[in-house]
Amino acid sequence: MSDRSPRGTYLQIAEALRVEIGDGSGLSALPSEAELMARFGVARSTVGRALKILTDEGLIRSRQGTRRTVAAAPAGPTVYDRIAAVIVEEGLTPGDEFPSESDLCKLTDASRGTVRRALAQLEGAGVLEVRQGKGRFVRTLPGPNVAPPIS
Repeated sequence: MSDRSPRGTYLQIAEALRVEIGDGSGLSALPSEAELMARFGVARSTVGRALKILTDEGLIRSRQGTRRTVAAAPAGPTVYDRIAAVIVEEGLTPGDEFPSESDLCKLTDASRGTVRRALAQLEGAGVLEVRQGKGRFVRTLPGPNVAPPIS
């Protein structure tokens, strides 16, 4: 990408990869970040931003220790969605105690940090409240409009 454009270089890279994914060539794994850096002549952070866009769109999936792969099917529910669903599945009502972080880690098979981020998002959305020394409690039932804030 030699010419500067008013449109971000990472957006151009994301579009080029989006076209490759959708062209029906059977692409199943993306090149490594180093290969993409050399191909487009950009820094790792620029490639990372482009890949993040594609990940957020659900077009590619990332798993530690392997190359990013093209998502053949829509991604499953996020940890946030699975934790929010606990309220409905457990029949919790406002005022009921919410499961502990360790229980949610086991339930979602996610790390404690990921669970904490999802809980913080639910607290920010007003669904949960924290009572110092007592735990988390359901504040309101999540509605269809309760979505994690975009960060």
